[in-house]
Amino acid sequence: METRQGFLDSEPLREADEDLVSEVNLNNSIMTEEEREEIQQELAKLEEEINTLRQVLSSKEKQHAELKQKLGITPLSELKNNFSRGWHDMQSSTAYKKTSETLSTAGQKTTAAFSTLGTAITRKFGDMRNSPSFKSFEEKVETTVSTIKTKVGGTATGGSFEEVLSSAANASSQDTPTNNLTDSSERPC
Repeated sequence: METRQGFLDSEPLREADEDLVSEVNLNNSIMTEEEREEIQQELAKLEEEINTLRQVLSSKEKQHAELKQKLGITPLSELKNNFSRGWHDMQSSTAYKKTSETLSTAGQKTTAAFSTLGTAITRKFGDMRNSPSFKSFEEKVETTVSTIKTKVGGTATGGSFEEVLSSAANASSQDTPTNNLTDSSERPC
């Protein structure tokens, strides 16, 4: 006995089947008129089922929208809920937790490294300021400033490097463009 299967109840094609199908000439009237009518009836039945399913789906979608409206669920609130749920799911994932822990540890280590670097730089500047080379430079600057003050007419005052720099800064800030000692006619071209 040979049972007949419908066109939708078929097994996957094998290579031999593909070759056979490609050789079929559809214009040939190998098919009997009875088979052709049966296929057309099955096609019409499928199209009718598809249309019925579309109508049912459309009806269900309308019902779905009405129920959401009654509950006060708007597309915006739905989007917010989906976003919140997605954010929560992401935060509770192991990948997020591991990444967060790693970044936190990296931040702590970076902070500690910058703190150590700042301390080291401060210590180096302190060491440099106490070095004989810097002391010699400081003395030369103080001597130069004292010499300049004496020549300009000020009194030479000894003092620390900071005092000398401060007095030099004050002296330069008191100079204004109107305090020119030379007349404009005496200037070289």
